[in-house]
Amino acid sequence: MEPECCWTKETVTAVECPFISPDETDLYGSLRRRLVARCLECPLFSADLERMTGEGRPEASVLRILRDEFLLLKSRLDTMIGFLDSRNMEIQFLHEIGALLQTSLLELDEVLSVALTAITAGKGFGMNRAFLLLADKERRTLKGSLAVGPRTYEEAWEIWEEIGRTDFSLKEMAKHFHDTKLSAEKDKFHDILERLAVPMDDTESILIRSLQERRPILVQDAFHDSRVDPDLAHTLGVDSFLILPLLTRNRRIGVIIADNFITKKPITLEDMRSMETITFPVAFAIERAALYDRLHEDLRKLMLANTRLKEQQELIVRLEKMALLGKVTSSIAHSIRNPLMIIGGFARSLLKNIDENDPNKEFLETIVREARQLEDTLSEALGYADSMAPVLDRWDINELVGNVFAEVQSRAAREGVTFTIRLAPDLPMIRTDYRQMAYCIKRILLSSLDAVTPPAQISVATRGDGDDILVEIRDTASRPVRETGEAISRPALETRTETENLELSFCSVILENYCKSFTVDEDNGQGTLYQLRLSRNKEEERHE
Repeated sequence: MEPECCWTKETVTAVECPFISPDETDLYGSLRRRLVARCLECPLFSADLERMTGEGRPEASVLRILRDEFLLLKSRLDTMIGFLDSRNMEIQFLHEIGALLQTSLLELDEVLSVALTAITAGKGFGMNRAFLLLADKERRTLKGSLAVGPRTYEEAWEIWEEIGRTDFSLKEMAKHFHDTKLSAEKDKFHDILERLAVPMDDTESILIRSLQERRPILVQDAFHDSRVDPDLAHTLGVDSFLILPLLTRNRRIGVIIADNFITKKPITLEDMRSMETITFPVAFAIERAALYDRLHEDLRKLMLANTRLKEQQELIVRLEKMALLGKVTSSIAHSIRNPLMIIGGFARSLLKNIDENDPNKEFLETIVREARQLEDTLSEALGYADSMAPVLDRWDINELVGNVFAEVQSRAAREGVTFTIRLAPDLPMIRTDYRQMAYCIKRILLSSLDAVTPPAQISVATRGDGDDILVEIRDTASRPVRETGEAISRPALETRTETENLELSFCSVILENYCKSFTVDEDNGQGTLYQLRLSRNKEEERHE
């Protein structure tokens, strides 16, 4: 009887073998390949074996044994090929993760995005959720830092549909997560991350035990496992989860907790071994990112220190110039003072003995008045020269301005000038030399008093302006001024006397050291505005 299967024919047609697919037409002309690929699994071949066995033919049992062994070996081979394919994909995936972590990422959030995306992505290890806990800077507490994954079935489906549409690579998925979802994921899992905090010396905690024993731990029944803290089990809300320690050679970086909260798919030992392979490169990348951050901070501090050193060097140079100026000022003042006192004394003596109607009386009074003013100026100059080295301390600018205002107010009242003051509340302290700053503000006020004609107004105000503090002095004197207060070191106001110019020159030298700027401008055509811009010195406040 002819066999039902085509296994005895060298060549066949499509009609004779309906089990050959259209893309396998080469099997029609090769008995050897057709026998291996199709005949041994063909139901018609099995029917032929049954018929041959029934006929008592001895080759039937041999063919049956050979067929069964072949199919068994083929099944094993297919399993091995599938295993090797999966391992090859896993190796390629791990290589991609390692290359990505170790070659291009220096920001900590980028490293964390890659690590958690690799664990939860379908192209990665395919876990539903991943939680990252990192040791704090003091290495005292393990704290929840970041989490990735859905919290509901609906959210899970949305995520899976999005992944299906985009077909991103691991690098693209991690970048997309970092750019668009990082903050949202932190907020979404904020309540869980807040509760995931364990002291590093809590040896009873299964998380700390994983770090101490330097091995991953697979928990299969969290709610009944004596090793698991009930609070941890309820916080995660799953029976099964995997703990992966993040360790470098000498440091415990943190742990990753992964679970299948949505699908409830069991986590196998094979899953654990696969994910364990990425823990070292992740830990290394996290430590490198942390070191980079510290290096960046140290560099910032070094640059700040260099800036402060440069400022101190410039201050030393200015102080040396001020000391020299003090010596010159003192020498000139002493040279002028003696003949000036003689001139003033003679003028006063003559004034006492002169007749009331003498036409020279007015000239003598002018000499006495100007001599007295010059003597006062020289006294101020000598006092300034004697204290050229500044005594820096923290002062309330409102108190300083208020005290100077009180000293000058009585003279303003005598001369019929309206004096007003407006001090802004809650201004921070400034670092300055009280005596020298008060001297400058007083000289500006006296200069304004000398310039205005009663009835006139002079106002003093303080206010905050961003990171600065402004001291503003306004008067109603009309006189030409230069565009910037920098010119006040020279005769800035063309109508001033030589005495006034000398006084303002002293002020310019002093204010150069304590003010960010000192300007003198027209006040909308109604007078003159003196403006001192002082720094809040916030950097110094932080260091003190």
